[in-house]
Amino acid sequence: MLEYFVHLEANDSPPDLVLASADIPDDLARQRMEISKLPSNWRETPAPTEMARFGDEFAQRGKCCVLIVPSALVPSESNWLINPQHTEFRKIAIRETEALSYDSRLSARGRSARRKHK
Repeated sequence: MLEYFVHLEANDSPPDLVLASADIPDDLARQRMEISKLPSNWRETPAPTEMARFGDEFAQRGKCCVLIVPSALVPSESNWLINPQHTEFRKIAIRETEALSYDSRLSARGRSARRKHK
């Protein structure tokens, strides 16, 4: 969620945001992107255009259903990108979604506003 929220403006959060969880079978075709294969500036903001190309090529090749990439915020954690066009996508069980409201404390603007009120 941090990867998503870090890019939101506190006053521009989507009103229909939902949290979705999924059960991904262990035998589902997946590819892991190793940090050593990423450009040296992969954690910069904005992300280098080369990073988007990795995702585009993954989807176009269609060999795997899931691409596991390191988190730019917490490199020891991973983000799982799912290709809904892959033939194995139907094996993923999406759990019930739940409404998710954006907490302004997650934005720099929200944090600075709280400091002013203290």
